[in-house]
Amino acid sequence: MRIFAIADLHLSFDERVEKPMDIYGGQWVNHTDKLKENWEETITMDDIVLIPGDISWALKKEEALADLDWIHNLPGKKIITKGNHDLWWTGIGKLNKLYEDITFLQNDFYAAGEIAICGSRGWVCPGSDEFGPHDNKIYERELLRLEFSLSAAEKSGFKKIMGMLHYPPTNDRMQNSGFTELFSKYGAEKVVYGHLHGKEGYKNGYKGVMNGVEYNLVSLDYLQCKPLQII
Repeated sequence: MRIFAIADLHLSFDERVEKPMDIYGGQWVNHTDKLKENWEETITMDDIVLIPGDISWALKKEEALADLDWIHNLPGKKIITKGNHDLWWTGIGKLNKLYEDITFLQNDFYAAGEIAICGSRGWVCPGSDEFGPHDNKIYERELLRLEFSLSAAEKSGFKKIMGMLHYPPTNDRMQNSGFTELFSKYGAEKVVYGHLHGKEGYKNGYKGVMNGVEYNLVSLDYLQCKPLQII
């Protein structure tokens, strides 16, 4: 078993969803064709792929099904957390009844052999230029959700933990946050995240080891449509 990661698929296969990504140029031109080709060349049915958010531009679950079906038809087991654009995301129980090979992760963990995969959407961190008073409530809620996930893995006896967030785990000054503190507290080995796009955006995400935890940016354009092997 190998574990890969790639975030920000930004799919819109349903004809009711008009959100072409080609207009952004670069890696976004025909990005679904490139991703499918790279995925099928690299990933087998025995592998796991972490997809930390921004899966679909759909606003309703019914509109997102075409995108989820597309992911379902790719090889491997997929673990998905919510992104800021995943407005179609409904009750976690209903989502987890849709596919045998897709797990939607929220307030819990996924057991990948001896590794517990834990995660949350995350949020803008304090100290970021864009962090305002209205953000603190959401930030605190996402910290709580992440700790639910991590503590559930700990209570189940897992010693190896991998994390996934949609948002970067630090502010744009690369300072510690509640997210980095939680990952360190529970002994996470590696964490993947997305959300950042373009050369200027990539600079705002911490990449490397902080307090014993390795952080990797895995947004689709940063990875050039190639899932990154983590384990």
